[in-house]
Amino acid sequence: VLLGAAALKVLTDIPRIKGNPYVIVGDAEDKPRSDLKRPWKRITAHASLPNLRLHDLRHSFASVGVASGMGLPIVGKLLGHASPTTTARYAHIAEDASRRALNTIESTIAAGIGLPVDTADVVPIKQGMS
Repeated sequence: VLLGAAALKVLTDIPRIKGNPYVIVGDAEDKPRSDLKRPWKRITAHASLPNLRLHDLRHSFASVGVASGMGLPIVGKLLGHASPTTTARYAHIAEDASRRALNTIESTIAAGIGLPVDTADVVPIKQGMS
């Protein structure tokens, strides 16, 4: 699991229970906490975000990565997805990034040939033409 410096700092600052190897301990000795619903409910209530789900954080992480131009395979690896199909749920965000890239390239080319983007003639290309 790859973690950034901020995440490592949060985990490092969590008090440890001597003899228990887990960061978030369960009720039974030497067991991890298996359900985060109750603590998550307290956290979101305290932050005035009662409808925020843990999964929303994963989705936001993926969305920011894809919108920043990172490919779906990289984002999927960071999320621990075994299948590209799972990460493909974020493809709509990749399409938004592609649209922004297209607009930037189009503007650059139009400026290079002396045409404003909004007045550039669009010439449809018919299939089968060479």
